[in-house]
Amino acid sequence: MAASGSRGARLARSRSAVRRAWPVVLMAWERWQALPEEDKARYRRQAREYAERSRKALVQARQRGPGRGR
Repeated sequence: MAASGSRGARLARSRSAVRRAWPVVLMAWERWQALPEEDKARYRRQAREYAERSRKALVQARQRGPGRGR
């Protein structure tokens, strides 16, 4: 029974977070839709480059092994 009570509390917190975040998400979507196609392409390209850099950094960190620092 204790699990269902904590589940309800988590659900209430999630709902609250969604209600607070929704206006920000909507505004971001509207701004994205208003961007010219060239800007959207530039942002997509940047996101791909950041993702690739992250993947490379993860591979390098794994190759160094645990506890090897930067």
